[in-house]
Amino acid sequence: MSENPLITSIFSEFQTNLDEEQQLREAIRNICKEIDHTSREATTVLQVIHHNEAAIGPACMRARELFEKAREGYAKLKDVVPSTDYYKYHDHWRFVTQRYCFLISLTIWLEIGTLTSLHTVASILGINLLEQKEGFHLDIEDYLVGLLHLCTELSRLAVNCVTRADYHKPQQISKFVMELNAGFRLLNLKNDHLRKRFDALKYDVKKIEEVVYDLSIRGLLPRNTEEETPAS
Repeated sequence: MSENPLITSIFSEFQTNLDEEQQLREAIRNICKEIDHTSREATTVLQVIHHNEAAIGPACMRARELFEKAREGYAKLKDVVPSTDYYKYHDHWRFVTQRYCFLISLTIWLEIGTLTSLHTVASILGINLLEQKEGFHLDIEDYLVGLLHLCTELSRLAVNCVTRADYHKPQQISKFVMELNAGFRLLNLKNDHLRKRFDALKYDVKKIEEVVYDLSIRGLLPRNTEEETPAS
């Protein structure tokens, strides 16, 4: 140990700050583990949409119950994370928040077939919206990544709908994803992760288009849907 009182005092203060930082990170990690566990449960609940049409309604209701539980977790995070240090700790909850943006968007699409707004997702999770100065908030990029995950899940759903002879929903999915794709193309994306994730959207679009095209040439689309489908 240094015999210089000044150095001892300075480094003792450093150690105190490091200990407090470690305690804070540990508290954040524990809360994020709870939130993540709830998101995984919601993900499992919603997997029923791929093989049981009748179970979709109850699955959405159960998912909403889990979102309420997640809301409590985010309230804890908001209390723990210093209002000026959102991005310092953002990596702890970034990916689970992206998953919630996806799950909430999927649930509402299954219920009413429309795009979930950023405001709605933030409201369900009890999170502020955009302004960094307001402290803990819902980052736009997390919301956008969630929508891209939604497109991937819907492309999978389009295929599985055909296996259970639901020929209308793939066309509904196709229209929705094409509109989302057009929306994303209005953005000048420079974020590496978001840009790479957006680049993968074209494969989801192609997969859905192939499903709808196959239904069309086999004459399996509902008559009014076929009339809306442009000729190749």
